[in-house]
Amino acid sequence: MKEYNYIVKVFSHNGKKYKVYGKTEEDAILKREEARRRLLDGEVKKNTVTVEEWAYTALNAFKRNVSPDYMEQMTSRIKKHILDDIGNKRIQDVTLLDCQRILNRQEGRSVSHIAKLKQELDFIFETARKNGLIRANPAADVETPPGTKGTRRALTPNERGHFLKVSAGNPQYMIFRLMLFCGLRPSEARELRHEDITTIQGIKFFHVRGTKSNAADRLVPIPSIILDALPPGAGYICRTKTGSRFDKSAYRRAADHLRRDLNISMGCKVYRNQLVPPLPLAPDFVPYFLRHTYCTDLKKKGVDLRLAKELMGHADIKITASIYDHADNESAVLAAIQMGLGDKTGDNSI
Repeated sequence: MKEYNYIVKVFSHNGKKYKVYGKTEEDAILKREEARRRLLDGEVKKNTVTVEEWAYTALNAFKRNVSPDYMEQMTSRIKKHILDDIGNKRIQDVTLLDCQRILNRQEGRSVSHIAKLKQELDFIFETARKNGLIRANPAADVETPPGTKGTRRALTPNERGHFLKVSAGNPQYMIFRLMLFCGLRPSEARELRHEDITTIQGIKFFHVRGTKSNAADRLVPIPSIILDALPPGAGYICRTKTGSRFDKSAYRRAADHLRRDLNISMGCKVYRNQLVPPLPLAPDFVPYFLRHTYCTDLKKKGVDLRLAKELMGHADIKITASIYDHADNESAVLAAIQMGLGDKTGDNSI
């Protein structure tokens, strides 16, 4: 009978040491890896953690450094598009097909939205893999469905006129006027307080304490149209009807009211409190166009590109430059319309 001098391989798993024996070096290594696999498989089979349980655990553990606003956006996307679909599934039971179906349902939405949701799917399952809850990440090989790339534009002269009309004297629309006349992001306008007003050489400025990047922390001059309309007292400048802080939910409600008011101001009929189509306001209108308009206004007033970058709080001057280029396009289109060229009914595209 042939005798073997067995080769021993020792390895650790969860703090315990294990030994395997092989007739050759290769045999011992193969047996060691097989033993490790069996141990991992046994742990995975015991795992009853659901996708929802792990998603919230991972967010709280690994996303502590993101801003509150972005955490809210990310949590909302995950809940609406991932957890409402597969949240009750055990995380080990989720397949590539499950993940692909979630993304496929986003087809036609913005490229940015699809990309963020894909990253969030990968985040949930990759952190689960790294923490030993699953053997492989089912979202690793999902394919990105086609999306649309929207463009942010400035207000048309018609939209600007109706906005000034409906927002004048309405304290609930102060947040939108800050976007148009000071170039603030919605999140920046919501956080703005009377204590953030400072005076330098007789000129009043808002100290905008932006959180998106270091460049977002900046001074922005306050025009008289805003100064004259500031609410009295201290605290937040943008407030609800009850005087409380203008949170994200209040902003969404105000944005809906703004679209309604603009449509009515533009001549839309109302029946039983409902707007009667066709709606005159361009369907692509979003309040963020107000901030974009502030930037194009800077261009038209001859403000230097580098200074405009500082006032907008952009981290990259290329972003400001792209808006400045768009302002040039607007001027060209408006000139063509005034010369009687082109389709005058299509002025909502500028």
